[in-house]
Amino acid sequence: MENTEFAKIFWEIAEFLELKGENPFKIRAYQKAARNIEALSENLEEVYKKGGIPALEAIPGIGERIAGKIEQIIKTGKLDLHQKLLKEFPKGFIELMETPGLGPKTAMLLYKKLKIDSVEKLEAAAKAGKLRDLPGMGAKKEENILKGIELKKKVKGRFLLSEALTYAEAIVASLKKLKEVEQIMPAGSLRRAKETIGDIDILVTSKKPEAIMQTFANLPQVDRVLAKGPTKSAVILKNGLQADVRVVDPETFGAAAHYFTGSKQHNIQIRTLAVKKGLKISEYGIFKGNKRIGGKNEEDVFKAVGLPYIPPELREGTGEIEAALAGKLPKLIELSDIRGDLQMHSKFSDGGNTIEELVAEAKKLGYEYIAITDHTKSTRVAGGQTEKEFLKELEYIDKLNAKLKGFRILKGVEVDILPDGTLDFSDQVLKEAEVVIAAIHSNFKMDREKMTKRIISALKNKYVNILSHPTGRLIGKRDPYEVDIEAIIKAAKDTGTYLELNSFPERLDLSDIHLKRAKEEGVLIAINTDAHMAAQLEMMKYGVMTARRGWLEKKEVINTQPLEKLLKLLYAKR
Repeated sequence: MENTEFAKIFWEIAEFLELKGENPFKIRAYQKAARNIEALSENLEEVYKKGGIPALEAIPGIGERIAGKIEQIIKTGKLDLHQKLLKEFPKGFIELMETPGLGPKTAMLLYKKLKIDSVEKLEAAAKAGKLRDLPGMGAKKEENILKGIELKKKVKGRFLLSEALTYAEAIVASLKKLKEVEQIMPAGSLRRAKETIGDIDILVTSKKPEAIMQTFANLPQVDRVLAKGPTKSAVILKNGLQADVRVVDPETFGAAAHYFTGSKQHNIQIRTLAVKKGLKISEYGIFKGNKRIGGKNEEDVFKAVGLPYIPPELREGTGEIEAALAGKLPKLIELSDIRGDLQMHSKFSDGGNTIEELVAEAKKLGYEYIAITDHTKSTRVAGGQTEKEFLKELEYIDKLNAKLKGFRILKGVEVDILPDGTLDFSDQVLKEAEVVIAAIHSNFKMDREKMTKRIISALKNKYVNILSHPTGRLIGKRDPYEVDIEAIIKAAKDTGTYLELNSFPERLDLSDIHLKRAKEEGVLIAINTDAHMAAQLEMMKYGVMTARRGWLEKKEVINTQPLEKLLKLLYAKR
């Protein structure tokens, strides 16, 4: 069982308990457990196998009771409490509660008053104007629920990059163990690192494909088999994602890798170039007339049409062919270029780990520095600190730095941008921090003009050096707020402020498209994880994948710089 499946059970328990009006602390315990399980880099079952209950309890947010429940899921495949709660509520209630703009309490109100127990009934009632007159609703909330339904429709059948990658890596790892497997690689939108994935495509070369088909169909991640043939099989995984494995001839592996990686538009452009050279390119190879002249390696495809190798993340038909022809392809950033992480939260606010634990994890990743950026007073729900508490944290960081060698903890803060554009810490306090990240955490529904003005006002503060998650989106859960992103990019350039690429899988904010625009305007980027527990520092890879889709190079990301150069960049506005 994958970590996302464990987390889903605990998320659903938390939602059901909220509906029942249970103790808020109990609800938060399940929410925290779910969040921390999702963030784990190691499979939960493997953790249990290595160390049993004590190993589970060592995970932040997992106490004795939750650990016992995890053990029951591992041993039986389900949890008694979860099964009991599922029986207490209508069948479609989970999907209903997952509608953006509709929390558990509103869902219960709609069920009691209008017998709404499905998204279909919800949409019909909202369109008929039947929700607005209910207690605590109104026309605006009704409109937001309809927007939430549309948002869910938009991402229906698509999965976050992180979730798809986790499943794909597990499948590839299992198949790689077979002696019959020669080469193996994920293809499709996953290889291009799109922020959401429709299905997983895996290519294999083998002289004995039957063993691969058999093993694939019987993997523990598989829920049901859709088709099983001699060289191609398709399954539905336990999270609902489809995965296909295709065995191809070693002589055509490169051509197949290129074809099945896509995108469609990129492939059309490549085939057009091939035709001009009297060639034909398909998944079966490179042909001159009826004779196959190449296709064993992916590089052959590009060489045949007079191009250098184009990285998968750029293959979207958005200028990469023209750039390659002109010799202007970027040298894309690599995960190994990252020297540190400039946004994370410790136990001083809503993080699950101490600063020392975050440092230890960062050192394992080979980092030279991190910034601790705990929340400020306006975000009290996230343990936001008063100015006095924050200054004490800075003193604590100074003491830790005095003991460290070859590593630096940067004194940072994630400061709230208030509705009027001011910050909720005074300049007198902010000047004590080395990293000041400004962020929107409230009043998301301001109109475009006011929201844009609000953010630009914050960027003008000389102590703000990074704008965090600039559009506020949560993929599949919350649309970006209304904001003129072009104006924000221009303001960042004019004020010397850096924009963040938040690596949290639900955010990936800025998006690849906006990153490319920032690059074109000469605005530098900070790729951060926004980690709330030490294990989440490994989410940096999702940010780097997105940065590559945005054509970013090492020189365009500030946290690829050595400490002294980074500090100059951070203090450049002051």
